[in-house]
Amino acid sequence: MSGPQCCSNPPIIKTSCGSDSAEKFGGLTVYVTGSPNSKRAILLISDVFGYGAPNLRKLARRVATSGFYVVVPDFFYGDAFVYDNNRPLAVWLKDHGTDKGFEDAKSVIDALIRQGFSAIGAAGFCWGGKVVTELAKSEFIQAAVLLHPSFISVDDIEGVKSPIAVLGAEIDNYSPPELVKEFEEILNAKPEVDSYVKIFPKVAHGWAVRYDVDDEAAAKSAEEAHNDMLQWFAKHVK
Repeated sequence: MSGPQCCSNPPIIKTSCGSDSAEKFGGLTVYVTGSPNSKRAILLISDVFGYGAPNLRKLARRVATSGFYVVVPDFFYGDAFVYDNNRPLAVWLKDHGTDKGFEDAKSVIDALIRQGFSAIGAAGFCWGGKVVTELAKSEFIQAAVLLHPSFISVDDIEGVKSPIAVLGAEIDNYSPPELVKEFEEILNAKPEVDSYVKIFPKVAHGWAVRYDVDDEAAAKSAEEAHNDMLQWFAKHVK
């Protein structure tokens, strides 16, 4: 199924039904799609622009068609970053640190487990990539995918314990190719952790979720990343 499901079982509290369903899950407002009867769940963690991005919700629905129940939380409590409100990103980040995102993500995962989901994966975009990395370091998830991640250090990657895929961009100041290649070297030296690293040519930071749907090349690159993500989840979230 690709549409949000109405479900009255705890810990979900339904607030609306329709193509853009809002629910309370693990203490956060979330967008959900897919069958709640699935035992496999995927957590999508947004970039700083929030859980309402059309491309992100479109991707959530696509992931759901592969048999996953997909949860996209509002980690920013209605305060997603915007460029035109005279609030610099550095200031916004002080109010929305990835440490808090990690704690919130654990609450959502706990809610999924209580709901009966036995396998959980997580994908993070930019800001969300750091949160997903922390989840992978603590083995709260069965698989992780990082798409154009931010704020991740070599030490973070050294601490990863869950299977992880890193999808980087050729043009990216937050995770430049040189850093992504360091991640790959570290992961290659950890045979106990299944990993996959790929750098996409001719794309910039944010390409996997903030692409122009009318730009054929951009949409094609994003779709390739989405396919890689789905293959990773199919392999490890069972």
